[in-house]
Amino acid sequence: MLVSNNSSVSPKYFILNGIPGLERVHVWISLPFCTMYIISLLGNLGLAYLIHHEESLHHPMYFFLAMLSLIDLFTCTTTLHNAFCIFWFNLKEINFNACLVQMFFVHGFTGVESGVLMLMALDRYVAICYPLCCATILTNPIIAKAGLATFLRGVLLMIPFPFLVKRLPFCQSNIISHTYGDHMSVVKLSCASIKVNVIYGLMVALLIGVFDICSISVSYTMILQAVVSLSSADARQKAFSTCTAHISAIIVTYVPAFFTFFAHRFGGHTIPSSLHIIMANLYLLLPPTLNPIVYGVKTKQIRDNVIKLFQAEKGACTQDN
Repeated sequence: MLVSNNSSVSPKYFILNGIPGLERVHVWISLPFCTMYIISLLGNLGLAYLIHHEESLHHPMYFFLAMLSLIDLFTCTTTLHNAFCIFWFNLKEINFNACLVQMFFVHGFTGVESGVLMLMALDRYVAICYPLCCATILTNPIIAKAGLATFLRGVLLMIPFPFLVKRLPFCQSNIISHTYGDHMSVVKLSCASIKVNVIYGLMVALLIGVFDICSISVSYTMILQAVVSLSSADARQKAFSTCTAHISAIIVTYVPAFFTFFAHRFGGHTIPSSLHIIMANLYLLLPPTLNPIVYGVKTKQIRDNVIKLFQAEKGACTQDN
């Protein structure tokens, strides 16, 4: 506990308490988390390498997918090392400034991830509604500029978060009931008003989350209208199939995100803290784990290139022998 007074006090460190109430099974909880992280590590690095290596995948859809893979992997890596330290070694301390840096990266890159999903929806819209003009509309410079703009939006909007937390006095407790430095979990420990933090958090949620979801919804509404108007059933099925992997990625990303967002602000005591923390971790871990699998299963070009790559490696090994 920290000294209780009204002066502006910043703790030297916070205590990450893991998943309250489930301390005895922390090791068992770590096993699926570790398995999912290994799958995400292999899947996303493999997918990014495949897209870089195979010229047939040098198209906007796959460039955006490579961005999504690297962002997902980086985001979950910044938080899981703390979780594993808690689960395996009972190492719960995190430096105050390190906590702020982690907070910035987690929220910044989840904002970038949302923007990339929006860009992927716009890519699907152009590819399906304007197939003949797709190559001239989504050129490599346009893709690079769109990716950079999405990155800057996520980063710049998150820069104020650490400074808004830094100004708060922490004169009560330094124990965070979480596995990483989540913004709302940290500010709730302050003994001052957190109204500014809450309002700014809602503004960022509107500027990123709501804007991106509205853009995705509009894109898929127009895609649906275009697909329904196709005369050929095969053409309709082919058009829908190109979107299924992306729709799965949207569901996997936004459902846990909405649960975490609303649980923090409106859940109160109705949602068990253990469930909330597990969902917050899955929010960061599920997308990087499932997205490479979904895209590998649903996307024929990726499947074909994976088989081609393995056959080439097998042939090279046979020749060496």
